[in-house]
Amino acid sequence: MNDEPGALPAPTGLFSESGSAVDGPGPQAGRPPRPAGSPEAARKILFIAWRDLANRLAGGSEVLVDQLASGLAARGHQVTLLCGGPVAERPYHVQRSGGTYSQFLRVPIAYLRNFRDADLIVEVCNGMPFLVPLWSRRPVICLVNHVHTELWPIRFRPPVSTVGRRIESTVMPRVHRENLFLTVSTSTAESLERMGVGADRIRQICNGVVRPDPPTPRSPDPLFLALGRLADYKRLDLLLRLWDRVRHVVGGKLVIAGDGPERARLEALAGPGVVFTGRVSEQEKHRLLCSSWLLTHPALIEGWGIVVSEAAIRGTPAVAFDVPGLRDSVVHGETGMLVRTEGQFASAWASLAIDGRRRAALGRAARTRALQLHWSAAVQGFAEVADEAIKRGGPRTRKASGTRRESAWR
Repeated sequence: MNDEPGALPAPTGLFSESGSAVDGPGPQAGRPPRPAGSPEAARKILFIAWRDLANRLAGGSEVLVDQLASGLAARGHQVTLLCGGPVAERPYHVQRSGGTYSQFLRVPIAYLRNFRDADLIVEVCNGMPFLVPLWSRRPVICLVNHVHTELWPIRFRPPVSTVGRRIESTVMPRVHRENLFLTVSTSTAESLERMGVGADRIRQICNGVVRPDPPTPRSPDPLFLALGRLADYKRLDLLLRLWDRVRHVVGGKLVIAGDGPERARLEALAGPGVVFTGRVSEQEKHRLLCSSWLLTHPALIEGWGIVVSEAAIRGTPAVAFDVPGLRDSVVHGETGMLVRTEGQFASAWASLAIDGRRRAALGRAARTRALQLHWSAAVQGFAEVADEAIKRGGPRTRKASGTRRESAWR
């Protein structure tokens, strides 16, 4: 239950090979020193998350955590990621805390054994929360990439979906009622407010995008791309249905890059002109994003949609549904097209494929906007929120401040 993209993750980019696993407590090998003259005091910061980037199901949330943790480590902070599943070497310390589900029981034990002196805990809530304030009195930030309200019934059947949805929408906000919430989009901030989180406790940063290599040529023939984890809520089955309509008008190929639990089913549904690549290297991802005419993104919900920005910085506009997250990363009619119905999606897809001048104009605007998204700004925004959370004195010692929600990246 995560944001994209979901091909093979890596320490410095998406879709490239990851390093060897690191397990158990230990020092941060190779942690760079704090830059000279930095006003920040070195702190112990603990991220508690569901996955590391080494997990084959890793997505945008894991990319965000990795970029924040790497940036903080580069500033001289002692950063640890505590998570379940496979892990790999990072510029910060990573400790495995169990499996996909067992970690929710083992994380509090690991914390009590090794991390009770943390200056700040960042609980990354991806659907099922760890409920850190129930077992720690340290300052906490609740990091929410996107709210999973609509995804619970897609992933699980009742009563699991009912219980999970209630825990996320009711229990989690109450447990974190004294803490700051951090998110990456206005859509998620609004969802948190609907769950009862006060706007005065919501802070916002923005995902960055890694500057790409020099561009490779655009495909001379129609080429359309869907890129990311092949999961149910990405709705790639819908994309395949729409492609059956669009290809009769525009021709060409639809390339689906990435892997995930839906791959076998999607391959069985695919008709002519569809190519599944599986996981791709960073170099191949770059080539596909440069050569594609459009990024097609039919997901039901996202936290932001990092692949939209990755396509945009290469001058490739997106067609997506007007849903949370994607309405933040795509500016309708300027950097791509947002639609509400399947018919509108097919129409926008076909019309942009036919109108090369319009498509190029959207691509140029998309690139201009994407060039403003810097991971360094996200790290700086996080650092400011971290300072505020620590100054608040922890979840049980001070009342929430009266400041209104503000975007730390703006």
